[in-house]
Amino acid sequence: MMEYGCIAQKLGHSFSKSIHEKIDSYAYELREVAPDELDAFMKARDFRGINVTIPYKQAVLPYLDDVSETAKAIGAVNTIVNRGGKLFGDNTDFGGMTALISRMGLTLRGKKVLVLGTGGTSRTALAVASSLGAAYASPVSRQAKEGALTYDDVYRAHTDAQILINTTPVGMYPKTEGMAVRPDAFPALEGVVDAVYNPRRSELVQASRALGVPAEGGLYMLVSQAVLAARRFTGRDYPDTLTDDVYRAVLAEKENLVLIGMPGSGKTTVGRMAAEGLGRTFVDLDDEIVRAAGCTIPEIFAKEGEQAFRDLESRVTREVSAQNGLVIATGGGCVLREENVRALRMNGRLLWLDRPLEQLVPTGDRPTADSEEKMRALYRVREPVYRASADAVIRSDGIAEHAASAVLERFSEELNR
Repeated sequence: MMEYGCIAQKLGHSFSKSIHEKIDSYAYELREVAPDELDAFMKARDFRGINVTIPYKQAVLPYLDDVSETAKAIGAVNTIVNRGGKLFGDNTDFGGMTALISRMGLTLRGKKVLVLGTGGTSRTALAVASSLGAAYASPVSRQAKEGALTYDDVYRAHTDAQILINTTPVGMYPKTEGMAVRPDAFPALEGVVDAVYNPRRSELVQASRALGVPAEGGLYMLVSQAVLAARRFTGRDYPDTLTDDVYRAVLAEKENLVLIGMPGSGKTTVGRMAAEGLGRTFVDLDDEIVRAAGCTIPEIFAKEGEQAFRDLESRVTREVSAQNGLVIATGGGCVLREENVRALRMNGRLLWLDRPLEQLVPTGDRPTADSEEKMRALYRVREPVYRASADAVIRSDGIAEHAASAVLERFSEELNR
């Protein structure tokens, strides 16, 4: 018998097990259920409590003996409790999304809200928007159905929307590229809420922030609804601070620490030390590129040129950046491409290891920095790019232990901001 857990068609992206293990001591498992297995699973009722996610938030309704008024009004359930063989359904996503919007400081009262998507989370978002006094709220779908606007409708007549709430899986791991809409098409935009939590900063969130618009992914919503679900599961009254405590703990566990900076600045050495201090896996992007290419970086430059190297670097950067809880050392020129910066920011904080130019030693294994002249020229070009890309700057005196200590301290500060 499953004690507690989460069911979905696919759960490779899920953080739910990690979150619930931080909430309480009960056993919690992830169970992938194929569509043709859902009927037997629900009829067996072989669990004490479960969370339900894509695509079953509406499909489970016929199996329930009772449904909360909130879930009934929304028409979707994400939490089910087995009470003596009777199944009770609730929707803790409602409280989770409300908590996220409150944490962001967004005001929906009197605003025009577009909810991207038409599934169970979309229904929740519409209910939240209504409860917070939105003047107008509509779902948006690729096809006109159930009263939803199409994306063509939106771009033609609804670019005056002030709040966007994304409930589609666009941008969700493992397919992290893409946005359901372009935020720059909405000149009155005041806030963007993305239910996608993996990656933590989707392309939609990053593009919105680049416009100066407050935008957040769905991790805080996920943690908040999980705490509410745990209360349904156990009947326990957890402290009000638990959501924030678990959120910070999950963020500290999942966020990547990314080192950027000049060739020879010590990123690999410092990165290994930081990874050891955090008990994490260390990844050197240059090593991953060599592994993917089957030859050294100078050989890639000699055989195929810098363009081919940069293209391979971008592919490897996106693949590695989609993972969680790593310490990553980038190549010196990685951040020259904006697409790489976006990829690294999906799940990571970027720390610039800034070592004085006079301490940077040219070596033959770096084709773009194999002489002092090239090193000086590179520094002039790249210094402003590092500065613009970094979440924080670590001044390095050339002593790796000092730099690693400073990196760990600043990374901790960044996570608690």
